Amino acid sequence: MTSIKRKKNSRQRGSCTHGWGAMKKHRGKGNKGGSGMAGTGKRGDAKKPVIWKSKYFGKYNFKKKGIKKEVKPINLDELEKKLSKLLIEKKVNKEGDMFIINLPSIGYNKLLGKGRVSNKLKIIVDAASKKAIVKVQEKGGEIITKKEESE
Repeated sequence: MTSIKRKKNSRQRGSCTHGWGAMKKHRGKGNKGGSGMAGTGKRGDAKKPVIWKSKYFGKYNFKKKGIKKEVKPINLDELEKKLSKLLIEKKVNKEGDMFIINLPSIGYNKLLGKGRVSNKLKIIVDAASKKAIVKVQEKGGEIITKKEESE
């Protein structure tokens, strides 16, 4: 016949230490080895997958001083290839024999000089290389940059 046994902790009510000996021995998080993400250093192998998913290492929410704007360049030869497509999409205007292109509206902010120019172009852009400016001007076109507009 089985006997009904009382739970141990019901006999320890009011005993202050509940069978852990001295008061110091079973206090709080120090006995467990810490709380939260404690013990998840570089060699905390068991918790590595948790660390990879969370933002545990590194620095966050600070912006570095002097961050430069992202440069999205396009070469002259790419622009020449896309010219007919852009004209159909009405992103480029044509006045007489000159094409007027606003590069920031297309999604580019710098013009580079690789390739040949076969058309007369008037290009409005934030920045352009010296080579690109020379090539466009040789064909009778012009490049308007932000620096010129502000002067």
